[in-house]
Amino acid sequence: MSAGTCRRSRNRRGNAALISQIRKLSPKNSSLVISAAANSRARSRNPSPSAWWPSLALALAGFLCSCASSDPAPASTRRFDFQRDTFAFTNELRWEYFYDAEGKWSTRNREPKPSYWQHCFVLARSTRQFFLNARFDEEKPLADERTYRSLIRRAVSSNPRKPLPDSQKIEIPGYADLRAFSLGQEQLLKAECGGAWQSYFQRGHWRAVFPFSRRHQEQMAAQLLKHLKENPPLVIHLMRFPSLTINHAMVLFDAQETEKEIEFIAYDPNLPAKPRTITYQRASRTFLLAPNDYFPGGRVDVYEVDHKWNY
Repeated sequence: MSAGTCRRSRNRRGNAALISQIRKLSPKNSSLVISAAANSRARSRNPSPSAWWPSLALALAGFLCSCASSDPAPASTRRFDFQRDTFAFTNELRWEYFYDAEGKWSTRNREPKPSYWQHCFVLARSTRQFFLNARFDEEKPLADERTYRSLIRRAVSSNPRKPLPDSQKIEIPGYADLRAFSLGQEQLLKAECGGAWQSYFQRGHWRAVFPFSRRHQEQMAAQLLKHLKENPPLVIHLMRFPSLTINHAMVLFDAQETEKEIEFIAYDPNLPAKPRTITYQRASRTFLLAPNDYFPGGRVDVYEVDHKWNY
C-alpha cells in the first residue's frame, strides 16, 4: 500500500470519528455542522479528506461555542418576596469580627463553634433555585422526611441558570413558601442543600483573581439592573481581593435608582431577618456595603454568578 493511500485511509477514519462525536453531542445540529464542512471541502481545489479536516474541526469549534452560550431564561411570572422566598435560618459566622485596641479590624474564633457556617454561596444559589424551579402548596398534606429529602435534592440539583417551565416545577406540599419550609424543615435543608465546600468551588470564582476596574463595576451595575428586570433574583459575589476582608454571596431582588446612585436590595444569608442594601455610586463607579457583623463597611467589588455557563 502506498504512503498516499495510507494517509487517505487515516484521514477517513479520523473524519469518521469526529463526525461520530458531533452526532453524539447533538443529533439535532450535527447535520448542519457536517454539511458546512462538506461544502467547504467541495469548494477546495484539493478534494482529499485532509483538505476538509480543518474545516470540519473549525465547524465543530463553532458548534461547541454555540453550545456554551444559552438563550436568555424567561422571567418569572411572580415578584420575589423577601418574607416568603428566603431561608429563615442563618448562615452562622465562624469568627467574631471586631476592632482591636489599635483600631484594626480583627477576628477571633467564635465560641462555641457554630454548627452551620460557610454556606453563603449554597444558600444564595438555593434561594434562586427554589424561586425559579419549585413551587409550594400549603393546601396539600405534609409529607414524610424521605419525600422532602428527595424534593430538596431535586430542587438544588436543578439548573439555576435556566428556569423550569411551570409544568415541570418541583412541587413541595404542606408549606406556603420557602421561609415556612425552612422553619419547618431546617435540619433537612441544611443537610441537603449542599456542603460548605461548594462555597469554595463555585464555578465563577475564576473571576475573583482578576482586577475589578471601575469600568467593569459600572458595566456590572448596568447588567444587574437589566437582569433584575429579566430574571430575578440574582446571585452576586461580593469581595475584596487579595485582602479578603469580605468574600461573600448575597441575592439581589430589587433596585431603586436616583441620579447619583443605585440602591440594590438584597437577601443576606448571614443576616436573614431583613433586607440589606448595597449602594452603587455613579460618580465613583463603586459599590458600597454598610458596616455589619462581619464587615467594617466600605467598598466591595461585585460580580454576578449562577447566571451563565462560566459563572
